[in-house]
Amino acid sequence: MKATRCYGWVYAIAGLLAGSAHATATETSGVFALTPDSNIEDQLQDVLVEAPQPKYVSPTIRDHIGRIWAPVMINGKGPFRMVLDTGASHSAVTAMVALSLGLPLDQSARVMLKGVTGAATVQTIRVDTLSVGELDMVGTTLPIVPDALGGAEGILGYEGLSNKRIFIDFRRDRIVITYSRDEHAGDGYIRVPFKSLRGQLIAVDTMIGGIRTKAIIDTGGQSTIANLALRDALARRTGIFSGKPDQIVGATKAVQSGEIIPMPPIKFGSIQIEDSGVTFADMYIFKEWKLTQDPAIMIGMDALGLFDAIVIDYRRHELQIRTRDSG
Repeated sequence: MKATRCYGWVYAIAGLLAGSAHATATETSGVFALTPDSNIEDQLQDVLVEAPQPKYVSPTIRDHIGRIWAPVMINGKGPFRMVLDTGASHSAVTAMVALSLGLPLDQSARVMLKGVTGAATVQTIRVDTLSVGELDMVGTTLPIVPDALGGAEGILGYEGLSNKRIFIDFRRDRIVITYSRDEHAGDGYIRVPFKSLRGQLIAVDTMIGGIRTKAIIDTGGQSTIANLALRDALARRTGIFSGKPDQIVGATKAVQSGEIIPMPPIKFGSIQIEDSGVTFADMYIFKEWKLTQDPAIMIGMDALGLFDAIVIDYRRHELQIRTRDSG
């Protein structure tokens, strides 16, 4: 039986929202990039969110994909719950947010939205301010994305994070975003260096079944998606390599077919991620990122949410990861 995954990504303006690879008809998150007028000076300094219940940062558990939320104020209103998305080059909101702000959708320029499955022209709104804690962005354009973000009201992209440190604590439901002060990993954390790809995408060198694979860390994507080059390389090593049909529906409403296939563990540094099934497909976004010729994978929250805590230090180009068995 064919499963359907809903992916809401937006890259270039465009990003990348991924859907669950393990449940039928689940929502997804994304990746964004804004083509015109994307000069934004970000004054991001400090964000601290704590709640008695899993309100902002929830782990991945059985039958539940973890989420990372940020409470964002727009034009002094909110907060709006936006997915923190390391794969999105620009922030975006749903039409309901525009309505609540009293902003018409026909008074700003339309932009090209490039998503995981295809591209489309979408409406935008122009806002005076967007802030989270001490993050203050002034005069920015936000594309409008479908209301298919797993309950979120938008996506907080990676613009302005080049000198920042993000601390995500799944155990304590806590997210902290500060300027990076070249802090070393704490006790119990594993250091994993990363490279920036196509701007600020977080790229990590991994090994999967003995195959060298470029991995994109995507906190906005619910599921993990791999390209056909990785599938073919694994097939040559293991022989038979097929799975069950999968359908992927993107933010642009374009549909692509793929397969959910059991895959060997993803290994980088001393980290090993077990995943019972990954979606392999010839995704539009892999072509946009020029990641079709060599093995590549986008690691989503189905895998990242299994950790106890993650630090993303953009200045140091380093992930600092605490696993759940590290205490």
